[in-house]
Amino acid sequence: MLLSSGRHLLASAGLLATFEGVRLQALTGIARSLSSAAAASPSEASDKLHVCVVGSGPAGFYTVDRLLKRYGDKVHVSILDRLPTPFGLVRSGVAPDHQDTKNVINQFGALAGDPRVSFFGNVLVGRDVALQELRQLHHAVVLAYGAESDRRLGVPGEEGPGVLSAREFVWWYNGHPDARHLPVDLSQVESVAICGIGNVALDCARALLAPAARFQPTDMAGHALRQLAGGSAVRRVHLVARRGPVQAACTPKELKELLTECGVTAATSAPDQLDVSAADAAEMKATRLKRRVHELVSKAVADGAKQQQQAAAGGGSGPCGVRELVFDFYRNPVEVVRGGPGGAVSGLKVERTVVQPGPGGGAPVAVGSGEFSVLPCQLVLKSIGYKSLPLEGVAFDSRRGVVPNLEGRVLKAVPDAKALAAAAPAAAADLDSGLYVVGWLKRGPTGIIGTNLVDAEETAGSLLADAPALLQAHGAAAGGRQGLAGLAALLQSRRVRAVEWGRWRVLDEAEVAAGRAEGRVREKVTEVADMLSICGV
Repeated sequence: MLLSSGRHLLASAGLLATFEGVRLQALTGIARSLSSAAAASPSEASDKLHVCVVGSGPAGFYTVDRLLKRYGDKVHVSILDRLPTPFGLVRSGVAPDHQDTKNVINQFGALAGDPRVSFFGNVLVGRDVALQELRQLHHAVVLAYGAESDRRLGVPGEEGPGVLSAREFVWWYNGHPDARHLPVDLSQVESVAICGIGNVALDCARALLAPAARFQPTDMAGHALRQLAGGSAVRRVHLVARRGPVQAACTPKELKELLTECGVTAATSAPDQLDVSAADAAEMKATRLKRRVHELVSKAVADGAKQQQQAAAGGGSGPCGVRELVFDFYRNPVEVVRGGPGGAVSGLKVERTVVQPGPGGGAPVAVGSGEFSVLPCQLVLKSIGYKSLPLEGVAFDSRRGVVPNLEGRVLKAVPDAKALAAAAPAAAADLDSGLYVVGWLKRGPTGIIGTNLVDAEETAGSLLADAPALLQAHGAAAGGRQGLAGLAALLQSRRVRAVEWGRWRVLDEAEVAAGRAEGRVREKVTEVADMLSICGV
């Protein structure tokens, strides 16, 4: 029996009792409450460097780690997140069958439990508290809220049902509250076209094609697992890439996992898609990972063709019940075809591309050939890149989707093209003093979880280098920066239903207990109202 979380608190009476029991037991042990934080003495607040980190994903937590290690007991960090739950993409982005990757939350949890750190979930900057208010209460504010939007295909038919971003689909099967009620009905989908061939695209393909038993022990959201286990009609996934296998953005490890562990057969939409050009050969010779990707795809397609031949020789059309992964290399999406009932998706129109050397000897680029075809499908997933969103009062480079910065120090405005071309250093007057940025919002949506550690090291280093000036500029003000005490009092005065770390732990323990009862890692609660009820706020 899987927990089903709806608009009202938890439909399962047995699991509700489990959640309620854990909640009541844990709430009695919460010592750090909003009221005690608000009552902190002015002297306690004024002699420390007070930092607020907006966002509790890997970039935010790694920044906290660097600040604590390098500034010791002279710093206090308040972490804000718009959701009641911490950990950002570790909770809502990492694939459920990659539980080892999620072990980093143990390190982050230890940080959040440090007395020098306070966590406030369910606090949205711009709704519950203004950025300017955070800046007035702290010596420094670090923006670490990541990328919660997506790049567009920019093709006809993109808008409407049957087309989702890969981020939305990943959020759906990972139980993110924003995606809980997406109109996903896999019982009506036999074929899916995924635009892109990075690791996120492979995660989506694996969720759609692998046996549901693979995800049963994991923390995949119950609503998604139920569809995959009993209601999915998906039998084929197309991976659509503008360039060839040598230029694929995925890593060999994730590709091998999909091809060898999930019971799929592989094919290409045209026999020449695995041909190796002179430029491809040079890339493969220079980079072992590119060569390995090509080898994996080639072997899988050859094995798939052999299975088809054997089945045909036996009078069949293919292995019964096997799901198919089709590589559509050198294909650029040009239109989502809506020929189904009521304008439902019926296919993805693609143009065959030719890869040519980039301008000035740069990366190869795909150009259209004028030859078109349609891939039959009922669902299209766009996996062509995440995109950050701007925050009022902060400069934002809409073209690159980042906050302009110098080594993590936020700039007051986006540098003009001449300054960027000349790589001219920013003057002190160009810096938005006391405001910093880290993670995808700083560099763009690239890298793995560990990449944020290096990124956080730079941003934290810049902040700490500025700390003496920040303390001097603000320490002379009446009472200095109030930090935690001021923030807690402000949230209290506005009756914000903030989730402190102790209260998140109540939800965490309840999810784990409910999952254990079902032989799973955890049973995620997917409605904010239910989360807040369990947390007791």
